[in-house]
Amino acid sequence: AGTGVIVSPIGLDGAVFGWAAGIDDTARVLDVYAASGGNLISTADHYAGGRSEVMIGSWLRTIGDRSGVILETRVGRHPDAAGLGKFGLLRAVENSLTRLGTDYLDFLSFDGEDDQTPIEESLETAQRLIADGKVRFISASGFSAQAIREVERLADESGGPRFRALLVEYNLMERELYERELEPIAVEMGRGAVARMPLADGYLSGQFRTKDELPENVMFDNAARFIGRRGDRILAALRKVADELGSTPARVATAWVLHKPGIASTVVRVKDSDQLEQLLGAVDVWLARHQLAELDRVSAG
Repeated sequence: AGTGVIVSPIGLDGAVFGWAAGIDDTARVLDVYAASGGNLISTADHYAGGRSEVMIGSWLRTIGDRSGVILETRVGRHPDAAGLGKFGLLRAVENSLTRLGTDYLDFLSFDGEDDQTPIEESLETAQRLIADGKVRFISASGFSAQAIREVERLADESGGPRFRALLVEYNLMERELYERELEPIAVEMGRGAVARMPLADGYLSGQFRTKDELPENVMFDNAARFIGRRGDRILAALRKVADELGSTPARVATAWVLHKPGIASTVVRVKDSDQLEQLLGAVDVWLARHQLAELDRVSAG
C-alpha cells in the first residue's frame, strides 16, 4: 500500500543462489524469470554468506536497466552487520548495495525483531537511508502483529517510515501464524504479504512420502519434518485437485497460497530453470471454491 509498486505474483527466493544453485544455473533461472515477465527477487544479506547477493548482482550487470527489477533483501542476521541498530543497518545496506552492484534497494526488510535496539532507532536509520535514496521502502520479516502495529503507530505520530510489505512463511503445512496474526494486518492496513516457502521446503512438490525417499539435496533438508499422517492427507488432496485440473501438486500448492486474502506474491526456491518453469504455471491455476475448501479442511490444525 502506498508504494505504487506492482510485484509479480510469483517471485524468486534467492536462498538457493550460491548454495544449491551455482552461478550458471542462477543466471539461467534469472534470465528465464525475467523473460517470463517476473520482476520480484527476494534475498537476504546472509544467504550463502553473501554469495546470493553477489550472484544476483552479477546477473543485474548483464541486463543493463535495473529499473524493471524489484529487489528486496533482508538484513539483521549477517555476522558482519548483525541486528537492527544504527551502525549495523548502515553497514548492512552498504554491503548489500556493493554485492548487488546497485545504487538502491526497493525493499529493505528487517529480518526479525531486535531486542537490543529500540525500534525508533531502526526506523530513524531507515528514514535516513530513504532520504539518501539508498532504500525506497521498508518491510518486515519475523515481526509479531503487535510489533508491526507499534511501527504503524510511530509512523502516524512522527511521519516516519512504515512497513509497506510483510514477509511470512506460509503454506498448506504452516498456516497458523499468518492466518491468526498477520492476515488481519495485511487486509486491514492494505499491506501486501509476500509468502515464503509455498512448497514447505519442497515437501508439497509431492515427490516423496517417506524419509527414505528424500533426495540427496540440501534444498529438501527441512522437508522431513512434514512427513507423517497429516502430510499424507494433504498430499493426497493436492494430487486429487491436480488431477482434476490437469496440473501438478506443486502448482496447486502454490496457487492455494496465491488465492488467500492479503497475499500479494509468493517467492519460490528453484535451483534450475526447469523447476522455475514448472512453478510459473501456478498463476494460471484457478481453484474452485470446493477445491479450496477441501485443501483448507485437510490442512487445518
